[in-house]
Amino acid sequence: MMQYYSRLYPSPIGMLRLVGSETALAAVGFPDGKYQPDWANFNLIASPCPVLKQTAEWLDRYFAGAEPGDTPPLAPLPQVASPFRQLIWSLLTEIPYGGSTTYGALAAQAACRLGRSKMSAQAIGGAVGHNPIPILIPCHRVLGANGALTGYAGGLERKRFLLELEGWQIQGKKQSEFQSRFRFSFMIHKFFIKKHGKSGAPML
Repeated sequence: MMQYYSRLYPSPIGMLRLVGSETALAAVGFPDGKYQPDWANFNLIASPCPVLKQTAEWLDRYFAGAEPGDTPPLAPLPQVASPFRQLIWSLLTEIPYGGSTTYGALAAQAACRLGRSKMSAQAIGGAVGHNPIPILIPCHRVLGANGALTGYAGGLERKRFLLELEGWQIQGKKQSEFQSRFRFSFMIHKFFIKKHGKSGAPML
């Protein structure tokens, strides 16, 4: 059983679990997201780890509304990282901050890389949905046809929040109570970062 380090990161969209090895980030888990690994099957150690510190600092910049720059080294959990999924996740990292793509466009890119004439958007959706490092591998930037907001393992409210944080204006959607709580949490988060200069996320 591979050894991983773990810590919690208090974000505006809920408490995130950061998991990584000594050399790379392996997972970012939402508290109620789909496709969460059974962490009981992992050897998680509550101990300081430079990669998780780098990740927390990257998230601090991101949630403060700034373009966060290069990510820490990423190595998605091998238990879920098939070659096809790794290809799709690699394509996701090419979507710039503030940008977006669609499942159809991503399918065309993947087909080109694999030397195929076409590929189903459904196959792409499965790989995108099982991305173990959301936010840093920005699966939230993948939209449905005509820019429709659809499909996100962390929930559509979180997807909307992340897109709007990056400058997207999503029209015709009434702000929900859930989004209001996100925004309140976001303001508290920014105040904390400004005052203390760090996330202060506790170890787990």
